[in-house]
Amino acid sequence: MSQLKPISSHLDNIPSTPGKFKMDKSPYIHRLRWHFSLAKLSFWCFLFLGLILIFFLRSTPPSSPYSDHSRRSLGNPSTWGGPAWEKRVRSSARVQSRKGITVLVTGAAGFVGTHVSAALKHRGDGVLGLDNFNDYYEPTLKRSRQDLLERTGVFVVEGDINDLPLLRKLFDVVAFSHVMHLAAQAGVRYAMQNPSSYVHSNIAGLVSILEVCKSANPQPSIVWASSSSVYGLNSKVPFSERDRTDQPASLYAATKKAGEEIAHTYNHIHGLSITGLRFFTVYGPWGRPDMAYFFFTKDILKGKSISIFEGPNHGTVARDFTYIDDIVKGCLASLDTAEKSTGSGGKKKGPAQLRVFNLGNTSPVPVTKLVSILERLLKVKANKVMLKMPRNGDVQFTHANITLAQRELGYKPTTDLQTGLKKFVRWYLSYYSSSGKKSSG
Repeated sequence: MSQLKPISSHLDNIPSTPGKFKMDKSPYIHRLRWHFSLAKLSFWCFLFLGLILIFFLRSTPPSSPYSDHSRRSLGNPSTWGGPAWEKRVRSSARVQSRKGITVLVTGAAGFVGTHVSAALKHRGDGVLGLDNFNDYYEPTLKRSRQDLLERTGVFVVEGDINDLPLLRKLFDVVAFSHVMHLAAQAGVRYAMQNPSSYVHSNIAGLVSILEVCKSANPQPSIVWASSSSVYGLNSKVPFSERDRTDQPASLYAATKKAGEEIAHTYNHIHGLSITGLRFFTVYGPWGRPDMAYFFFTKDILKGKSISIFEGPNHGTVARDFTYIDDIVKGCLASLDTAEKSTGSGGKKKGPAQLRVFNLGNTSPVPVTKLVSILERLLKVKANKVMLKMPRNGDVQFTHANITLAQRELGYKPTTDLQTGLKKFVRWYLSYYSSSGKKSSG
């Protein structure tokens, strides 16, 4: 405050208009003006903070069928720790091949996470999973994936990526050479219901992972899931990694774009080797029930109508559907070509690798053709309802340029939509029929 007095005094001696003299004001008036301004500033600060608090409290309506899963699974040491737990962690992360790597897979009970974890374990790598088993979609499916991984020798720790004590404990027990960060709040439309969950998982969660990795010794190399959604309203096709990504069409896309900028920052400051993967509409067995191919299958079998969106002037809506096995190959190639991080003790010692790749199929397919294939495979005629695409974050088309991934990773997708959907339908009928499980909805 002592610095403000001479500045204020100097300004008061300047004439308010040219040629006129401005009368000096007493110190009392100065103090009165200062306290009044401070009170005004405090009032607006409290009002602004109050509005933010109200927004987050109201972001998940009480009547929502989803609970606020972003608040669960945090900081409960009773669910982890102890000699027996550490033994399971070490056993799961133990490398079985001569050139194997040790990988922490976040979101391991998710769709892509399950397939990647199983593939890594199958080739002899050490793998430890981490998942909070939230209820964004049916948790029973995630538990079934967990059972599948347990049978392959992968232990999935139940916990949240924002639980820093848990993350630090995992790195204390195991010196991970790589982190495959797949945990995220998925889905474009759900952001209209629960926006704060996207900030919690996709931004705060990523920062938590990077914070622990930067302090680890040695620092691991990181591969993480961005999204093709970052291309947003970009109209140039096919989408290339060099294209602009500053026009997101959804909050989900915005959080993934923010994640890419955060990754750049940690690479630049702390020397973390980071590779981002922009997935294009992944599908296949053990998939996500919120994806169109999945709930189309469910509704066609139940005789329910399915809504098919079309663009302006009845324009075609198309997606670059990419089969899960092709995505897994891209993930493993990214891990295998990731260079070592260059930091130590959180400080950068030299330039570190920073990459972004498109992982797609390069063959966009109209959603109407997807439905036609499902009709043939299920031997059931769909009750189709054509609707105008709503303004909820979806885009009309996606199309990946995979030239960079082909050159740097040797990435080459080999599964067409007909073949991939045939494998998915076979799994779906087996999982929900012979096992006695029921799909939700």
